[in-house]
Amino acid sequence: MPMKTPQTKGKVLAETAEARRLDEARVGAPWRHWGPYLSERQWGTVREDYSEHGNAWEYLPHDHARSRAYRWGEDGIAGFGDDQLYLCLGLALWNERDPILQERLFGLPNSEGNHGEDVKELYYYLDGTPSHSWMRMLYKYPQAEFPYARLVEENRRRGVGDPEFELLDTGAFDDDRYFDIAVTYAKAGHDDVLMEIVATNRGSEPAPLHILPQLWAMSGLGNPVSRNHCFARSAAAKSLRSTRSWPRCD
Repeated sequence: MPMKTPQTKGKVLAETAEARRLDEARVGAPWRHWGPYLSERQWGTVREDYSEHGNAWEYLPHDHARSRAYRWGEDGIAGFGDDQLYLCLGLALWNERDPILQERLFGLPNSEGNHGEDVKELYYYLDGTPSHSWMRMLYKYPQAEFPYARLVEENRRRGVGDPEFELLDTGAFDDDRYFDIAVTYAKAGHDDVLMEIVATNRGSEPAPLHILPQLWAMSGLGNPVSRNHCFARSAAAKSLRSTRSWPRCD
């Protein structure tokens, strides 16, 4: 059988919908205007460090993130936004046991992890196209109370030569008592985006789960440039709609 030439391969690629979107993007079509531009973790970064001592991990740890506004970025589970982060979309979850909403990845700063800073979560990026027209990720959320304190205390206790103490080691997923949260983004056009959230109870017993999609404007709206750009995007926010009600996952 004759081998396909590069020209043939290029022709096949050009016939796909994604290749057409990329061709349009090269000549200015804003297919990449919306995408996965939120950080996995904005807390504990040098971008947000305004301390006198220069210790970014201690200046803004995870425990402060829910109460303080970022200046140079945003974070969130399954985070999505425009390329300037004037409008951001993310996911918050609550199992009726955690003391706080689960709306960003939890982790340890440099002083608490026995091998340095480390995110202590289970999440996977499953699929995505270069134009961000299709993206999917999976987040695993325990049904028991999230073991924030135990992860901090045990990792702080361990030395450099010890293995890290991970979320799986806490027993939070024993007997499959957790939710699989699959989040998919799909674009019908440059500014026409669907967010689908599918929650699956992997345990054998009913369990409560609150699913809270969140849309917010990035901090810094006192800046006239930021404020004007955000207002210019207000039409996108006004067109948001839910395609179905959210059932209780039990």
